[in-house]
Amino acid sequence: MRFVPLLPSSIDPEPWLSLAPLMLQWDGTLGAGWAPAVRKGLAIHALHLPGVTPVEEGLEVLRHGLGLDFLVLPVSRPKNREAGFRLLGRLETLLEATSGRGTKLALRLEDGAEATVLDLLREAHGEAIGFCWHPGIRDAEPLADRLWCGVCEPATDLCPLQALGYRWDMALAAERPEVFLVQAAALEAAHPPVLFPAKMPATALGRPVVPDESVVFGSHLVSGEPRDRS
Repeated sequence: MRFVPLLPSSIDPEPWLSLAPLMLQWDGTLGAGWAPAVRKGLAIHALHLPGVTPVEEGLEVLRHGLGLDFLVLPVSRPKNREAGFRLLGRLETLLEATSGRGTKLALRLEDGAEATVLDLLREAHGEAIGFCWHPGIRDAEPLADRLWCGVCEPATDLCPLQALGYRWDMALAAERPEVFLVQAAALEAAHPPVLFPAKMPATALGRPVVPDESVVFGSHLVSGEPRDRS
């Protein structure tokens, strides 16, 4: 996986440009240097919302035209059906706002909210919405096929996530470029890249995975040993 700096949206991006792509944590304002940097080709992979007023925050962020891949918003477990409908209404508004922009929604779920939110999205045919992994998620397997981005800390153990085959971008909050480089290097050394899951998932979006008996792996893949091709 690739480790990406996660920066407050209000700061000057200049010291960080050589470390692009970058991720932003929305703190209510956008530093003056971000828009010009984006026009010059800076890639901002994701922007994380605080989630106090997610629709208003999201619409304000989208107004700046940052070319985001993902707009990430925190989501708590809906306590009742009415709260679930309110959540779906917010997501529908943001989906409409991101339509045609190339930006996808990723939910940063409160631990324990996975099953409830997955059920809501399934009922609403919300397949266009993905998820952002974070250390508070203890069981990521139900989300594994729609984990689009993640956020971690310097001491986070990412081995369980690697076992699911995750190999995309991982945000790491950073204060200075030199500190970020040291922390990212340590994480990369501890978690080398993976190509495939350690084992096939038992579920996908809460549904059991039914193996396809017509798919047969070569013996060199099943055993994990390289095959002699001489």
